Amino acid sequence: MPAVDEILFGTDGWRAIVGDDFTYANVRAVAQGAATYLEGETRPVVVGHDARYCAELFAREVARVLAANGRTVILLDRVVPTPAVSWTVVDRKAAGGIMVTASHNPMEFNGLKYKPDFGGSASPEVVAELEKNTARALAHGVIAMSFDDALSSGRVELFDPLPSYTTQLGRMVDLARLRGAGLKVVHEAMYGAGAGLIAHVLGGGSTTVTELHCDRNPGFGGMHPEPIDRYMPEAMSLMAGGGHDMAIANDGDADRVGIIDEKGRYVNQLEVMALFSMYLLEKRGLRGDIVRSLTTTNMVDALGERFGVTVHELPVGFKYIGATMRETDAILGGEESGGFAFRGHIPERDGVLAGLMVADMIVEYGQPLSQIVERLFSLVGPHAYKRHDIRFEREGYPQRKAAVYERMEKDTPRELAGEPVVRTRTDDGFKFYLGDGSWALMRMSGTEPLMRVYSEAATPARVDELISALESHVGVEAT
Repeated sequence: MPAVDEILFGTDGWRAIVGDDFTYANVRAVAQGAATYLEGETRPVVVGHDARYCAELFAREVARVLAANGRTVILLDRVVPTPAVSWTVVDRKAAGGIMVTASHNPMEFNGLKYKPDFGGSASPEVVAELEKNTARALAHGVIAMSFDDALSSGRVELFDPLPSYTTQLGRMVDLARLRGAGLKVVHEAMYGAGAGLIAHVLGGGSTTVTELHCDRNPGFGGMHPEPIDRYMPEAMSLMAGGGHDMAIANDGDADRVGIIDEKGRYVNQLEVMALFSMYLLEKRGLRGDIVRSLTTTNMVDALGERFGVTVHELPVGFKYIGATMRETDAILGGEESGGFAFRGHIPERDGVLAGLMVADMIVEYGQPLSQIVERLFSLVGPHAYKRHDIRFEREGYPQRKAAVYERMEKDTPRELAGEPVVRTRTDDGFKFYLGDGSWALMRMSGTEPLMRVYSEAATPARVDELISALESHVGVEAT
């Protein structure tokens, strides 16, 4: 019998600990929920998986449930990034896609992401239907057939998505130019699903790619597969030694990116978001809206004013960002966690494409990445940023989250670190906009037992002051 009575989707899909809540039985229940949601569909459903423990076997469980429910399944035949699943949904005109992945979560997790027919994140309305159908499957059982029967019947088609996906990458950036640019690139794959892809698309010319952690290791070699500076010391050290132009790092399912410049400095995600905005507006000459989460940078707002484009600030989650990108035909969407989407591609994060876009930026500007960052600051002024993660025990986390939010609603600060709060936003945590243009934010994670506290200000010292003041007000301290 399933180990849980209820399966809920967080910010981007369902994630749980393997062998505890993430079991074959519960995966089949979610697959049944998706099959019920897609009842009456004649279009196929794409199923893919990352490099985590037994991910391909969990993908087969999804496929055999979908097949038994009369759905045609395009089962991707190798470890793939989530954006390759999303692209295949669009390219094969599928009804939707299911990706077996826990993204950047630690190795003991796995999960499922659902992608509707446009290749982006599922809306809250779709998620509610999937959860309702999954609850019914948990209570009443699933319909399944053996995988061999599903394959022999033709209901499951094995498919290699990489040729089409890499062709699409070539539509977004000039791969031939990048191959011949003589760049020296480091790719930190973090043992994830993006392993080998940067070398594959950039190989064959004068550009070279040095790969780190590109073998399959479901334990991630003890790494936390999130592409931020503290989790990739080897890549940081390699870049600090000189001799390379940039490093591209990807998380477990390669929908996020982390960037290190030629001096070994981690280019934080807010800077990357602003760099993409500047590059698309200034060098590619694009015009259109830009969509960002409330955890990203007001540098983008300054660039929007400078170039005459509208910037939208939304709650965290590509289910919001992608929807607004589609509505406005935005040129760029991004979030603080390193997820970026571009017009002409899928309305969804793609960490492989984002890394290639930074390489293209270096070639286009004809300058080292550190100098391009200085160009950005010359336009928007100095900016510093930091995020603290405060981890809670998993047991009782929903109650702790509710209690923290209730306390903040009753006692909302009017000033932080001596600066008056001029505006407060409360639709996704609590964001405080201060009189000097800086901001601080606290929000509870929807996928992990974490509180995240963020700030952006003119100097690192001021950022530290604001984070400390907000943590003190909330009544917690960073670990």
